[in-house]
Amino acid sequence: QVQLVEAGGGLVQVGGSLRLSCAASGRTFSDDAMGWFRQAPGKEREFVGGIWWSGGYPYYADSVKGRLTISRDDAKNTVYLQMNSLNPEDTAVYYCAAGRPSYGSTSYREYDYWGQGTQVTVSS
Repeated sequence: QVQLVEAGGGLVQVGGSLRLSCAASGRTFSDDAMGWFRQAPGKEREFVGGIWWSGGYPYYADSVKGRLTISRDDAKNTVYLQMNSLNPEDTAVYYCAAGRPSYGSTSYREYDYWGQGTQVTVSS
């Protein structure tokens, strides 16, 4: 069965960094994109960025460009989200997801598989 397991969340001070990981298993993901989303209390799930397993550059939401970097390790079937210069507005549960979204889509509805989420809290 498909599993996406996230790790790396936690509490960090303003300006700090965290690296999240998402290990995928259960099937071949070569035709999938891996997306990162986040959801703060009382808010909708928000697209953060994504990367296709088949290649190409990662793509990001405008709100995080320059501070967050997505990478992948094909040998480990793992995708990473490096987050720098964190601020309180980045506080949320972060999810990774796998799916085949249409080109340019940032909708969480186009992803089929989801991790359990990991909490990121940025304290001031």
